[in-house]
Amino acid sequence: MDYYGSQISRLIEQLSALPGIGSKTAQRLAFHIVNMPMEKVQALSESVLDAKKNVRYCKQCFTMTDRELCPICSNPKRNSRQIMVVENTRDLAAYEKTGRFEGVYHVLHGAISPMLGIGPNDIRLKELMTRLQGEVEEVIIATNSSLEGETTAMYISKLIKPTGILVTRIASGVPVGGDLEYIDEVTLLRALEGRVEL
Repeated sequence: MDYYGSQISRLIEQLSALPGIGSKTAQRLAFHIVNMPMEKVQALSESVLDAKKNVRYCKQCFTMTDRELCPICSNPKRNSRQIMVVENTRDLAAYEKTGRFEGVYHVLHGAISPMLGIGPNDIRLKELMTRLQGEVEEVIIATNSSLEGETTAMYISKLIKPTGILVTRIASGVPVGGDLEYIDEVTLLRALEGRVEL
């Protein structure tokens, strides 16, 4: 039954299609947007459209950026000989919040999951191996502590070991089954500092 009219119902429907947004949250957001001043709604809609048009993958680490190289890859102060491999951009952001990692990243955009039909060719492993042809000293594998994350870590380790590059895995402190984006900075920092060689 349509309680609000087609315009608000359509807005609620569009918002509830976003991940993590249920129907009640979508209703709250829709009513908030409708009650916002027009210039704020205009700014919101323009920022969504601009992000969609201009955000792309960094050509080196594959995080999301609006430039050819992201701010991390283009920063000459970062240690490009140390690469941390993460599953997604949110995990990269979680580690950046610690303010202690001085290397660079490689974003896989997923993890190996045979159950979901995601194999090694479906994530950015080929691009990682290409990057390792440079002067890389260490690859830190910081995938989630889930079955998929552990599978991906072991696969990457087996790929890299023959090259002679040091391969480490973030240490415990990150709970099994936990997603990095939801873990506090102190726990992430302890996991980074306590990493072990694979």
